[in-house]
Amino acid sequence: MRLTDRQIQTIHDTAEQMFGPDTRVYLFGSRVDDSQRGGDIDLLVEVGHVMENRASAAARFAAKLQIKMGDRRIDVLVVDPQTTRQPIHSVARETGVVL
Repeated sequence: MRLTDRQIQTIHDTAEQMFGPDTRVYLFGSRVDDSQRGGDIDLLVEVGHVMENRASAAARFAAKLQIKMGDRRIDVLVVDPQTTRQPIHSVARETGVVL
């Protein structure tokens, strides 16, 4: 996994602050593969409660991470109990790493 311990802690802490303690964050995509270089940070955030506006929450979370971690591309998907599951959600859970 190509994230530093500090980056992992920042992602985890920010997710818990924004979404609560019932949050699980998966890193997926190229950053999971140590043999690859570069690439954006792809995150799937699973929350245990219904969110009013998941897209807005995902954008705010990505923006907070960019402020804390520097100017890097961060893609965020937020899933709550009412989210209609899409193939990308399955891929993220099956190939991703829980942070």
